[in-house]
Amino acid sequence: MQVDVLGDVLALARVDASLMATFDARAPWAIELPARHGAAFHAVVAGTCWFTTDAAPPRLLSPGDLVLLPAGTRHQLATDPGLPTRRFDEDLKRSLIRPDGELVLDGPGARTRILCAGYQYATDIAHPVLGLLPPVLHVATAQPDSGPWLRSVLDLLAHETRSHTATGSGTAALRLLDLLLIHVVRAWLDTEGDTMAPSWLRGLRDPVTARALAVLHERPGHDWTLDTLATIVNVSRATLARRFTHHVGEPPLTYLTRWRLDVAARKLRDTTRPVAAIAHEVGYTSEFAFNRAFTRTHGQPPGRYRRHAGTG
Repeated sequence: MQVDVLGDVLALARVDASLMATFDARAPWAIELPARHGAAFHAVVAGTCWFTTDAAPPRLLSPGDLVLLPAGTRHQLATDPGLPTRRFDEDLKRSLIRPDGELVLDGPGARTRILCAGYQYATDIAHPVLGLLPPVLHVATAQPDSGPWLRSVLDLLAHETRSHTATGSGTAALRLLDLLLIHVVRAWLDTEGDTMAPSWLRGLRDPVTARALAVLHERPGHDWTLDTLATIVNVSRATLARRFTHHVGEPPLTYLTRWRLDVAARKLRDTTRPVAAIAHEVGYTSEFAFNRAFTRTHGQPPGRYRRHAGTG
């Protein structure tokens, strides 16, 4: 159930991956990556480097270490945290990039290879997955449970970036980045998820709550009541309400309302279906009630939202 719900929200928030660079660097080197809109991602496939942000001390990254910065926080990568940094911008990128698409930093020392990517997502969605994660998420493929799966995806991604002239290599790399994001979030949930604030993401760690979330995501337009939902999840009404609210931070039907309106927002952006039809699909029998609820959540009526989304 975790992957279904997580995939739903990633699709709803339009989380799109893009490969920013493949660094092939020899010591000594140090670069600063400025803050960016969206998330930043680094995976060390060979050698080591130091990773630093303003809010935390330097940490050493080894082969198989993955770092996700959900809010695109400014950070530094270096062979030594004390080295002066070069700002990574378009000018530096153009001056270093080779015909094969790699960014090479020459030097006399040890070699480090890092895959760097980015994720963009829709900020108008109430709860994009990346907005619920900590500023820095560090996952190692050496951990016993999820590590082998992460390593397999990372190895495939490294292969596709080296085989850039092969048919479909660019598309394959982007699909693997999507898959890698799911595995990284899942691995973090398995080890650190209890420390996060209540949210649907934390709810995936509880089997009862995860099952309820999956049912609501599968049929958002159904006329749900707490009793019917509890029957399907196979727990009492009181147990469902207590566990769902504890882990998600709101009751099941309150979450359902917000999820319905987020699904409606995606349909307004991505389709030309009439507003009345969309309202019915997400569980509203009255277009007036849908318009009022949508305006309250998204700050503008559905028609205006659709026009602005089309302009954007």
